[in-house]
Amino acid sequence: MPTANAFAAQSATSPLGPMSIQRREPTATDVVIDILYCGVCHSDLHFARNEWGMTQYPVVPGHEILGRVVKVGSKVTKFKVGDLAAVGCMVDSCRSCANCKQGLEQFCAGCVFSYNGPDKHSGGMTFGGYSTSVVCDESFTLKVPANLDPAKAAPLLCAGVTTYSPLRHWKVGKGQKVGIVGLGGLGHMGVKFAHAMGAHTVLFTTSPGKAADAKRLGADEVIISKDENQMKQHAGSFDFILDTVSADHDLNAYLATLKLDGTMCMVGVPPNPQPVHAFSLIMPRKNLAGSLIGGIAETQEMMDFCGKHNIACDIELIKMQQINEAYERMLKSDVKYRFVIDIASLKS
Repeated sequence: MPTANAFAAQSATSPLGPMSIQRREPTATDVVIDILYCGVCHSDLHFARNEWGMTQYPVVPGHEILGRVVKVGSKVTKFKVGDLAAVGCMVDSCRSCANCKQGLEQFCAGCVFSYNGPDKHSGGMTFGGYSTSVVCDESFTLKVPANLDPAKAAPLLCAGVTTYSPLRHWKVGKGQKVGIVGLGGLGHMGVKFAHAMGAHTVLFTTSPGKAADAKRLGADEVIISKDENQMKQHAGSFDFILDTVSADHDLNAYLATLKLDGTMCMVGVPPNPQPVHAFSLIMPRKNLAGSLIGGIAETQEMMDFCGKHNIACDIELIKMQQINEAYERMLKSDVKYRFVIDIASLKS
């Protein structure tokens, strides 16, 4: 079986380091991708350190994978050698359940994630994009618009679709007032998408210093969420709020800014349960919801939308050997706004 260079965590307390992994021989429907770039998601850190209690070691993180096709199986029709291609959070599903038939593979009980998922080919676990190559079924491989910078497009495979999907599901568009909570890897994409969809886009942030950057990214207004007066001025005025924050925070304060039948959707994952008062939802009627990435068809729709509107992530390009330092910086929100690994550094 072909081998690939990778960076892996061997335990919850060990730093990521070099490891040689095996990739399968391509089947008739597989695409072999020489990885060029891989985005760094906060989920990668959670898995590397087993913070969600489900990691099987060794783990090779990375689910924002973008590269060039170097080989295709005999039945592949979507890709040819030389094409740019991408792999996101999923590499397989049962393909026959009600969720799969609706294009919601992420909610399939048999969904196989890009890393730390059961690999039916090897009998072990899947390995992610902190590696020099990946083999993926063409049904779970995405096309990349030619006009996008490949490095800046890589994080679209998670940060992009995670924010695009709920905005599309709740039909965000012109004539709506939409709030984005937090200006990190997810939040900055939420601002770009909401603006491109035509909504009056408002950033909620605790950091006054982020106001100028938020407006550069497409925000029409910025609310400093720790300023009670500013929050009260916007009470009952939002149609939709996308909450991207992964730290503990007061959800009730944001729910108070929703109008009747408004929705706040969670895509960030705080470490602890967040208390919600019943009156925050019933006076007047409001909705608190959640969303997880997006299905394959919707992910391709998002990539095409980004190509049409020339949307990509604001990134800091790093070498593979800098990943442990990047994790520590990510915990301090010391990145604008997504780390992306240049896999050439792993190949050398």
